[in-house]
Amino acid sequence: MEKEKKQNIVEKEYTIPLREKVRAVPRYKKTNKAVRTIKEFLARHMKVYDRDLNKIKIDKYLNEYLWFRGIRKPPYKVKVKATKDGEIVKVELADLPEKLKFKKAREEKRETNARKSEKKKPELKKSDEEKFEDKNKDGVEDKKEETEKKSSVVEQGKEFEKAEAKKQKHLVKTKTSSQERQEKNIYKKTHA
Repeated sequence: MEKEKKQNIVEKEYTIPLREKVRAVPRYKKTNKAVRTIKEFLARHMKVYDRDLNKIKIDKYLNEYLWFRGIRKPPYKVKVKATKDGEIVKVELADLPEKLKFKKAREEKRETNARKSEKKKPELKKSDEEKFEDKNKDGVEDKKEETEKKSSVVEQGKEFEKAEAKKQKHLVKTKTSSQERQEKNIYKKTHA
């Protein structure tokens, strides 16, 4: 099966002209039309069944390249590398500009660091389990210690809340002028 999948993969490079299609569209829709034009071009040239645009996946760097100058000024042509795997066509930039090369390298570095940290995490979990092992092998005293710790935390929280309430009680409350006016109006209405 794997050999069959490898045989179905088709790779091609295209330079897609965008200027003619984008020119006929209002300014505030030009880059949207450029994206749609790329998908239509590849659906036609990569022989996508029913010319379904949802089967064409644009790489995030190609998308960023198209949108780099905003919605009003997409590039006039784009050189892309299209890979057809079964029904799905994946499209990416053939030549990355310098700015995108650095961004791609930075993101790849982040991903490799994330993978390394994922590999280290299970080791940390094992060491944490060793810390909380039952010292007596009976399972009774360790549970008592945990419940005592939890109760002491709850007590500290209650003491802190009491202290805060006391502080708030003894603070001087001043009324704003609008509050005073409202109270005077209410007083006048009730005693009039």
